[in-house]
Amino acid sequence: MTKKQSIPRRLFKYRAFTNLTLDMIIADRLYYADPSTFNDPLDTRPSLNTDLPATDLERAVRQLVEQRVSAEMTAAAKTIRYKGPKTLDHIGRLSRFQADQVISEISYNADDPSYEMDDPHQFLLGQRLQKELLLQYEKGIVSLAERANCPLMWSHYGDQHHGLCIGYSVPSDVHGDLHRVRYGGKRLVDASKVLAMLDGDNDARHQVDEAVLLRKAASWRYEREWRLIGQRGLRNSPLELEEVIFGMRCKDAVKYAVITAMDDRQRPVRFFEMHEIHGTFNLKKFPLDDGEMRAFFPRRSRDVHEAFQSVAAAHGKGQSL
Repeated sequence: MTKKQSIPRRLFKYRAFTNLTLDMIIADRLYYADPSTFNDPLDTRPSLNTDLPATDLERAVRQLVEQRVSAEMTAAAKTIRYKGPKTLDHIGRLSRFQADQVISEISYNADDPSYEMDDPHQFLLGQRLQKELLLQYEKGIVSLAERANCPLMWSHYGDQHHGLCIGYSVPSDVHGDLHRVRYGGKRLVDASKVLAMLDGDNDARHQVDEAVLLRKAASWRYEREWRLIGQRGLRNSPLELEEVIFGMRCKDAVKYAVITAMDDRQRPVRFFEMHEIHGTFNLKKFPLDDGEMRAFFPRRSRDVHEAFQSVAAAHGKGQSL
């Protein structure tokens, strides 16, 4: 991934108003999503350029299979509290055995005469290497945007302005986990880079990581996306929550619920609402004045009904006198 980059002063998360959104704001947590759930099926799905002979492809496949099986078995051993030299030796032997099986299966299938290509062995090894490469990437992603005033982002991710946009600053200790998405180019990753990565080449690892996790089609460029990489699932946020911007159609009751829930927060959060710029298609955030809202909410609808009943009763008594 990119080693040097200029981190924006603010990064933004567009959200519909949901239970997860409340958890992100009130409990200060972030959800690191599985990339396979992204709305673009081509996202984080590179294709392998098999620029290596079969012998080198086989070595790369073998290493990736052994790493994957070893990691899976180590996790299982921890779950049932198996440990010690014998367990590690057993995991190592089974990992190598599984890799041998994969290589043998590929060699067997390569003899199938139905493959109409010059080197089916190389082709099948490349296919397996691509599969194993993607299985190595088990990290989750938090997608963030550079700006809060993008009309398309509000429509696509902010529930058509019924939702909100959360603004974060990025502490210096998080810079290494945050990366800018690159748009355009090809989805190819060279098999030679994968093998170099497995052999310990850090530059090759950066290039493979970027090809797998940080490249999208050019048509997504308007998002100006940054990605925070971490363990999948709901986690404590490493970012600093600074502001919440409500969409143009966001209900006042939603605004009130969010604002009052943050009243006692140790580090205050600023609140804004999005407005149109007259005569244009542009948007701009303005500070939210919550005084009138706090005077109106929380409300009880029957108060009005009972007030009218009281007036009517008083009027009736006046007439009888």
